[in-house]
Amino acid sequence: MTESQPKVKIAPNSKESEMMVLGCMLTSINSLNIAADGLDDSDFYFIEHKIIFQTLKNAYKQEKPADVHLICEELKRQDKLKTVGGAAYVTTLAQYAGTSAYIEEYVELVQHKAILRRMIDAAQKVEKTALEEPKDVLATLDTAQQMFFQISQTANPIAGKHLKEILTGSKSESKTPFLKELQERQELYQQRGPEDPGITGVPTHFTDFDKMINGFNNSNLMILAARPAMGKTAFALNIAENICFKNNIPVGIFSLEMSAEQLVHRIICSQAEVESDKIKTGSLNGLEYQRIVAAVNQMMGHHLIIDDQPGLKITDLRARARRMKETYGIGFLMVDYLQLLSGSGTFRSSENRQGEISEISRMLKNLARELNIPVLCLSQLSRKVEERQGHRPMMSDLRESGSIEQDSDIVLFLLRREYYDPMDKPGMAELIIAKNRHGQVGNINLTFRKEIAQFANYTPIKSGAFATDPATEEAFGHFSP
Repeated sequence: MTESQPKVKIAPNSKESEMMVLGCMLTSINSLNIAADGLDDSDFYFIEHKIIFQTLKNAYKQEKPADVHLICEELKRQDKLKTVGGAAYVTTLAQYAGTSAYIEEYVELVQHKAILRRMIDAAQKVEKTALEEPKDVLATLDTAQQMFFQISQTANPIAGKHLKEILTGSKSESKTPFLKELQERQELYQQRGPEDPGITGVPTHFTDFDKMINGFNNSNLMILAARPAMGKTAFALNIAENICFKNNIPVGIFSLEMSAEQLVHRIICSQAEVESDKIKTGSLNGLEYQRIVAAVNQMMGHHLIIDDQPGLKITDLRARARRMKETYGIGFLMVDYLQLLSGSGTFRSSENRQGEISEISRMLKNLARELNIPVLCLSQLSRKVEERQGHRPMMSDLRESGSIEQDSDIVLFLLRREYYDPMDKPGMAELIIAKNRHGQVGNINLTFRKEIAQFANYTPIKSGAFATDPATEEAFGHFSP
């Protein structure tokens, strides 16, 4: 008895679906537009279909008609007509075409087969690398996760975008022509009036801050740096709270310094506006208890994910952030703080800590672009600030690496003068925008309520008994360097 021959495995493909797509493109202008915009030649398995599709796509780009005769003439000019099976095969495709109303379904079938082939290709690369037993296993794992994450994010490989494609809207994020989008913005501005802030990024609800940086924009890496006890965690948490609870955007937090329970305690203090000590001891009156109940119930309806695993490597953080993005669709990420992260393992000795921090900041920026969300990373400052008169932070104070300021889009410093002198602007804080790749830099005044760990917008008193005379304010300003 002869054994049956083992079945030869071939890459996933659907010849019929590919023929349907090409046939619809040859017989329907609408199908030509949809398929040319949604597919690439690499999505096709058969070489003859790749060639025919590329010819059809070129006709679409040049806004030329694409029927059987014209495509055959173009293939003949390229000396590729015989390669695809001659005019008879192109004619067969046109006759094979299904109902053009289902073109999206045909395109989706071709895309799914292409995704499966890319998964197989990625798996084979991962297998080859793993069999070589690399020294840095976690870095290899991070690379593997990155490959599969990119496949899961899009059916097509991301290619360069032509200026015309962005301006016409075919490859822009909004899918709207630039001039039309500008016209809509102008109409919206006229409806709202000139007093509307017109923030295009994610608003933090710190009014002056939003006006200066235009909100948090996707793929931006922002660094918030300060000396210990300045309140940088509190300020970053306030921003995360506003984005999550006021904008209803899922937020992810990596806390390497504080536990999740400690962060939640701070958030409840801020949201309910009840002092921390009262919540810890339970010495609450009825009104305060009701405020906490209302705050907790309001918070329960939002997605705020806290990962408090200590001693994370940057590769682990990237992998966990990708899972947060896939599972919860986070639109903002906060990391507290940079110096507590470890590198991928390339830099082993303490002498290479600067190189390790450079690697971490670079990978955080890549993560912001990969997930297409704003990332706010906290950072410590060196002791040079303490020795300087006025204790005003500078870019050179960023601890352990100058690459942090290079990789980041925005660098923020937080300064509370009352930390050094209790009589110098008590209850006030200064947010310094030292670098802004996409806008202006400057200083912003904030108020700080230490008992509930909350920063708020600062509104100067301009009239009444407690109004400050500008001349007096300027004269006394010399005493606060």
